[in-house]
Amino acid sequence: MATITPEMKEFIANHLPWVATISKDGQLNIGPKMSTFVLDDHHIAYHERTARQHYQNLLDGSELVIGVADLETKTGYRFRGKVTLHSDDAIYEEQVKVAERNGTKKPAVVPVLEVTEIDDLTAGAKAGTVIEKD
Repeated sequence: MATITPEMKEFIANHLPWVATISKDGQLNIGPKMSTFVLDDHHIAYHERTARQHYQNLLDGSELVIGVADLETKTGYRFRGKVTLHSDDAIYEEQVKVAERNGTKKPAVVPVLEVTEIDDLTAGAKAGTVIEKD
């Protein structure tokens, strides 16, 4: 697993992450996920509240990519890895409590990305280069 550094954790917490999945017929789906959070040094998760296209794509075996960028500084990261859907375990139950405390919709599922690759999205020559790969 790749390691999410303290600087990356802070970056994710302070910027809007976007997730990307792909449908069975190859259609790309991308959207913002304001509920994204770092679960630990190797996992990023979010609350899948709408349970529409991203959710269906993940059920169908899509990969999950999470990107986050800062337009002002033209920096960012892309996270890739394996995804596990949590809907009836301790991770899910804890996130239901978080949603209740925050006054947000209960998640249908909590996708958890086990990060195996982190890419640099800084503008310029380094854009898209691998920072760490498992």
